[in-house]
Amino acid sequence: MANLDRFVADRQPTWSTLSELVRRAGKRPDRLGEQDLRELGRTYRSAAADLATARRRFPGDPVVVRLEALVGAGRGLVHRDAGRSFTLRSFVTRDYWRLVAERPALIGLGWMFTAVPAVLMFIWCLRDPARAASLLPKQYVGGGRTSYNDLGLSGGEQTAMATYIFTNNIRVSFLAFASGITAGIGTAYLLIFNGLLLGGVAGLATRSGHGDTVFTLIVAHGVLELSIIVVAAAAGMRIGWAVVDPGLEPRSKALVKQARSAVLIVIGTIPWFVLAGLVEGFVTPAGFGPVVAGIVGVSLGSLYWGLVLWRGRRRASGYRVFQVGRKGRSTR
Repeated sequence: MANLDRFVADRQPTWSTLSELVRRAGKRPDRLGEQDLRELGRTYRSAAADLATARRRFPGDPVVVRLEALVGAGRGLVHRDAGRSFTLRSFVTRDYWRLVAERPALIGLGWMFTAVPAVLMFIWCLRDPARAASLLPKQYVGGGRTSYNDLGLSGGEQTAMATYIFTNNIRVSFLAFASGITAGIGTAYLLIFNGLLLGGVAGLATRSGHGDTVFTLIVAHGVLELSIIVVAAAAGMRIGWAVVDPGLEPRSKALVKQARSAVLIVIGTIPWFVLAGLVEGFVTPAGFGPVVAGIVGVSLGSLYWGLVLWRGRRRASGYRVFQVGRKGRSTR
C-alpha cells in the first residue's frame, strides 16, 4: 500500500496536468497553443507508461481504472485521425494555408527555378532577340511573326495570347505537381522552362517597344498564376523529396504521406486558378492600362501570400508538434 501511495503521489501532478489539458481541448486539440500541445504529448506518453506500470504492480486497484479513463481521453486527442475532424471550412480557412507554409524552402526553390531563367532569358532577348525568339512557341510572339521589331497585337491576338498563357500555366502547374515523382527533376525542368518563356515574352516585347502591351496582358492575373505554379511545384517536390529521403519511415509510407498532403495543396489551389481566370476574362480585356493591371496583379499576389503568412503561421509550429506527438516521438 505504501508503494501505491508513493506511486500516486509522485505521478499525480502529471495526471492532473493531462486531465486539465484534455478538459480545455475538448474534442479539438487545435484549441491548445504550441506549448500546451507539447505538454499534451509529453503527459499523455507519461500517463500511458504509468498505466502499464499500474496494471503490472497494482492490478485491480481503482487507480488503474482512473488511469485507463485518463489515458483513453488523451489518446482520443493525441492519436485522433485528422480526417475525422476535417471540414471544408477548416481546410479553406486554415489547413490549406498551413500545408503551403510547412515547406518554405521548397517554395523558395520553386521561385528560384522560375525567376533566374526568366531574368537570364530577358537579358538574352534584349541582346539577341532573333536567336532567343527561336526557343519560344509562336503563340508567344504575336501569332508567329518573323519580325520581332513589331509586336503590336490586335484585340483578337491579345485575347488569344492571354488565353494561351493562362491555359499553359494551368498545364504547367499540374505537370509540375505530377513530375514530383521523378525525385523533383521533372518539376525543376518545367519551372525552368516556364521561366524561360516568361522572360522571353517580356524581353521580346521590351526589345520591340511593346513592353507595356504584354505587361498589361499578363500582370493582372500573372502574379497570382505564377504564385500558384510555384505552390503546385512545391507540392510536387514534397513527393520527390519523400522518394529521395524518406527519413525514418519506409519509402512507400513516406511517399503516401507526402502525396496526400501534396494532393490537398493542389485541391486548395484550384479556386485561385478560377479567380485568376476571372481576372483574365474580365479585367485584362477591359483595357485599364498597365498601372491598373499592375495594381490588380500585386494586390492579388499580396492577398494570397498574406494569407499564407497569416493563416499558415498561426499556431503552425504547434500543429506540427501535434502531428509528431501522434507518433510518440520527441518534439525536439
